[in-house]
Amino acid sequence: MEEKEKIININIVEVIRILLADKKKICIYSFVAGVIGVLLAFGTPKIYKSTVVLAPEESGNSFSGSISSLASMVGMNMKIGQTGDAIYPEIYPELMGSTKFIVGLFPVKVTTQKTHDTYTYQEYIENHQRLAIHQYPMAWIADLIENLKSDDNGGKGHKTDPFCLTKKEDAVAKFIKAKIDCSVDKKTNVITIIVEDQDPLIAATLADSVQEHLQLAITDYRTKKARIDLEYMNKLFDEANQQYKKARLKYASFGDANSKVALQSVQSQLDDLENEMQLKYNIYQQVVEQLQLAKAKVQERTPAFTIIENATVPTKHSSRSKIATLAIWMFFGFMLRCGILFWRNRTQFIRL
Repeated sequence: MEEKEKIININIVEVIRILLADKKKICIYSFVAGVIGVLLAFGTPKIYKSTVVLAPEESGNSFSGSISSLASMVGMNMKIGQTGDAIYPEIYPELMGSTKFIVGLFPVKVTTQKTHDTYTYQEYIENHQRLAIHQYPMAWIADLIENLKSDDNGGKGHKTDPFCLTKKEDAVAKFIKAKIDCSVDKKTNVITIIVEDQDPLIAATLADSVQEHLQLAITDYRTKKARIDLEYMNKLFDEANQQYKKARLKYASFGDANSKVALQSVQSQLDDLENEMQLKYNIYQQVVEQLQLAKAKVQERTPAFTIIENATVPTKHSSRSKIATLAIWMFFGFMLRCGILFWRNRTQFIRL
């Protein structure tokens, strides 16, 4: 036999009657929840957000082609622009979330808008952050536990090491990481950086610093190989320059000392010194050309960023309004009381 489907019938009239009969307690629940909402609204610090929008620009092929043509003139084979980057816009958020990047923001100087006090960002996070009213109990417990443990601050004069952070430094790094959001438009590669803070001036300051640190990190990565090559070419240039000067001085000294001597052996030795000087000069000339190419390579590898929207000090907070918080909590109190009523009186208005 097939089982009959159970049909649940709800008596709407009975539901309304139960609610009207309990309207006094419903109002009390809503009022109490509203009071809690007001306390939370006034006891929670306002959050301000500052936004930076920028777009990375790739070097054009024309510049790469011009350098390649210049290289071919001196017999060099430089395949510029044919190698890919391991760091591309899509992984910028992961780069900004790395411990090394976050720790690099610790020494950034920030100034509060109201008091105009200046701190490092690490000091500001550790000592000048307001807690929400509901966070105080957990903060007190955490401080009590921390005081019972041994000091883990690294001592006075301690230098932050991203490879080995103290517990306090690690907590600060995680807190900062949660304040920074980076997103990349996959179609346009436009980068949007949003930084939030309790102080509007500090939010804007840090947004600008994050933008600069990101540009420096990308520039450092993309030009690292070119800068190593440039440093090597500078060493070769110094060596070639010294050898050429030494050979030229030796040739000139020998020629001056034997200017009135007509022996064939002296002339032969003078020719050898001249050839050696010419050889050193040719090497020196080639190194100079390669040094210029190495400098051009560094410039070619340096990325350019177009700032679409600069960091600005926000004038309005981005937190939920107090009225909205009050309404949400009053609705929560209303639904809580209704849920209790419906559960207690479910047999009166539900029929199977």
